[in-house]
This record gives sequence, structure tokens and C-alpha cells, in this order.
Amino acid sequence: MIDGGAAAAFFAASVLLALAPGPDNIFVLLHAAMHGRRAGFHVVLGLCCGLLVHTAAVAVGLAALFAASKPAFTALQALGAAYLCYLAWRVLRARPQPIAGTTPAARPRAMFLRGIAMNLSNPKVIIFFLAFLPQFTRPERGHLAVQTIELGALFIAATLIVFGAVAYFAGAIGEGLRRSPRRQLVLTRAAAMVFIALAARLVFATV
Repeated sequence: MIDGGAAAAFFAASVLLALAPGPDNIFVLLHAAMHGRRAGFHVVLGLCCGLLVHTAAVAVGLAALFAASKPAFTALQALGAAYLCYLAWRVLRARPQPIAGTTPAARPRAMFLRGIAMNLSNPKVIIFFLAFLPQFTRPERGHLAVQTIELGALFIAATLIVFGAVAYFAGAIGEGLRRSPRRQLVLTRAAAMVFIALAARLVFATV
């Protein structure tokens, strides 16, 4: 079991990392702005479920094996980039829908699954967890797998807090944008460009 000091330091570092601009919080921001706070919150929950998988992988050592496999890393890069390009295509096909006091309907399950897919299809998350979590484990504190799971839970808690705040405020800002078909068009085109940029960044990522 990790000690209190290490846990506090890890949680603080996790909050700072979640605040730093990156693919996941940009993903949350765009969905909350386009579809409302609830959609953003469901994306956040999906992302955090993906983090559960990464935590488990590091705890049992699968991430180390995956990181050592260049073909597997490349395949996941391609999958993630293709998924982001698909989202860009979906966004560009959407037609502006003027609304009056409500937000566009977005199925919670679809938003939740988008969050999971976004997180699991980003191989850099696996590498990050493999490099970051073990730095706060200590053999003398007990089983390393248990400590890794505890650290993963703290990281997920930090992510929920920070990304939840992003979804809340982005939803409020997006509400004004969504009231105008012209603003909706600008928002969707900007979102598509961001998705494509994230896909390009993923393609050129290295282990």
C-alpha cells in the first residue's frame, strides 16, 4: 500500500497532467461544446473506464510487453488515427440544427463508448502509464501490482475532477454557440479540424 505522502504527490502530479492540453481533454471539450454537458460527462466516464484497462495492463505487466512490440504499437496508432478521422467525417456530415433552450440530443451510450474508444486507441497512454505509475511504487510497501492499482485509482479520480470541470464549462460556452446554425457550422468545422490534427499527432507518435 502506498504511503500518504507519495499518494498526495502523485495526486497533485495527476491533476497537473490532466490540466495540461492533450488529446483527451480536448476530446472532452469538443464533445461538451457540441452536444452539451451531459454528453461531455459521459465521454469523461468512458475515458476513465479506458484508464481502468491501462491500469490493469500495467499491474499485470502486459503494457511492458505491448510497448516492446513495434507492430502492435503501430497497429494501435493506425486504429486510433482512423477512429479520429471517422469522427471528423461524422462531424462534417452533421447539419446545423437550430434549437431554443435545449441542447442537441446525444445518446449517453454512444458518448460513453466514444470515450472508451478514444482512450484505448491511443498507444501513448499505455507508454505513459508504464513510465509514470512505477515511479511512485516502493517494493517495501507491499505488492507492486496492488500499489499500481491504487495509483491508477488516484489518477482516475484526478481525471474525473479535471475533465468533469472541462465538460461543465465547455457545455456552458457551447450552449451559446449551438443556438445559431452559423455558429454550429463554425463549431463543427473547427471540431473536425481538431480531430484530424489529433489523428496526425497520433500517427507520428513514437514509443
